[in-house]
Amino acid sequence: MSAAKGHRRRAPIVLRNPAFCAVWIAQVLTQASARMFQVGIVWWLVQYAAGSEPGLASGAFLAVCTLPAVALAPVVAAVIARNPYRSVMAAAAAGAGLVAACTAAWAFTTPLPTGVAYGAALLLAGCQALFDPCLTTSVPELVDDDDIEAATGFELATQSLAGLAGGLLGPLVVDAWGLPGIVAGCAGAYLLAAGLIGVTRFPGTAPRRTGVAGMRGGGTAAQSAEEAAPGSGQPTAPRRTLRQILAELPFIRRVLLSFAAANVFTTAVFVVMPLYTASVLRADGSTVALLEASLGIGTLAGAFTGSRLPGRPTTVGAVCLGLMAVSFALPGMLADRTVYAAAMVVAGWCVGAVGVRFVALFQRLVPPADKPGFFAVMQSLLGATFPLASLLFGVLGDQISPQTLCLIQALGLVPVALVLWRTGAAGNAAEARPDSPGSEVTAVAASHTTATDTAPATLVATAAADVTAEGGAR
Repeated sequence: MSAAKGHRRRAPIVLRNPAFCAVWIAQVLTQASARMFQVGIVWWLVQYAAGSEPGLASGAFLAVCTLPAVALAPVVAAVIARNPYRSVMAAAAAGAGLVAACTAAWAFTTPLPTGVAYGAALLLAGCQALFDPCLTTSVPELVDDDDIEAATGFELATQSLAGLAGGLLGPLVVDAWGLPGIVAGCAGAYLLAAGLIGVTRFPGTAPRRTGVAGMRGGGTAAQSAEEAAPGSGQPTAPRRTLRQILAELPFIRRVLLSFAAANVFTTAVFVVMPLYTASVLRADGSTVALLEASLGIGTLAGAFTGSRLPGRPTTVGAVCLGLMAVSFALPGMLADRTVYAAAMVVAGWCVGAVGVRFVALFQRLVPPADKPGFFAVMQSLLGATFPLASLLFGVLGDQISPQTLCLIQALGLVPVALVLWRTGAAGNAAEARPDSPGSEVTAVAASHTTATDTAPATLVATAAADVTAEGGAR
């Protein structure tokens, strides 16, 4: 019996835990559908529907897809805190399924106006913004305490792979079955996910603690008790605002501003890629899928190898930004599909490596009591650059060639890399602080540094969300 029990414990968590397995399948269905819809609609706008202004149309669409996750963060937090996790996830998936089903029915009967596609994207993104954080928060209700870390890492890695699969399928489905096909596929996946969650019985109800680790189920009971215990050294007063935190951490403030500036140029890749494919390479959706996959694979590789890079984080970050500038410049000078795909692998690797190193750095330098507010607001701050980049490069894409846009991306990263390098010289003392136990979060952050959600290339915002799952609170 003990041997059988040991074999059961060695089995993957989705095999030994039916409830977690059902929710995991729902995660794959919803997150892959969300990404497939976004990438597919962008390709549909550029190739088929946008007419003379594909840049503005696709840029505005991506901005719409990003807004709910940023604007609704306080609402999402309140809904998750006050309602059963299973009900929230099932309602979010069902709502997305109904929106997609209605949109598909419209698209099958008559050509879908672009305004309706934008409205559907806004509603789907709102549902997904509710589903994703609730999914991570529900892990303690689905697994035993000993399995929380393994389940969290599995869930975050799956999110990356689901987004990669969705980005790969989106343009291919649009080319094969058109807009009705991709929306109908999303509707079926969302409704199936809602059904799975609805019939799944969550094994237990985890206590909703208020500690840093407790709010996301990522810490141990001892940690939560320590945070709540008098005299433990953890502040019991209301947490400070981000301005108050950053006022005492000028080094981190400069780093955040550097990455906010870099994100304007890095996240523009999702506008530039389809424009480049259509007008420079004169290729079909398979090329967009190849470029999306190249970026995603590179990001995963960087996430898993970034912690092994020698040197201070600011040095690594500056070098990676410089390397990313070179990778963006290459397709600007050489119009070749293989060159562009290779450049996207390199750029993705830089994104993954930088995300892991800086999330670990922030974990070491930000005081424990300030981490919940810091990471939550930082995610919104950096994520907010994605709508700006989408609109800016979308408008520019209708005026200048995509190859010139690639060069603008490259040139924009150069001064940011130099500033980050100089910031590192001024912050040697801060970076030299010993590692704390919180820095172990790099293993979890590495499994999901790719932004396969709303802003896949955001350098540290997505990885910061993973940090909150392991050691912070959203």
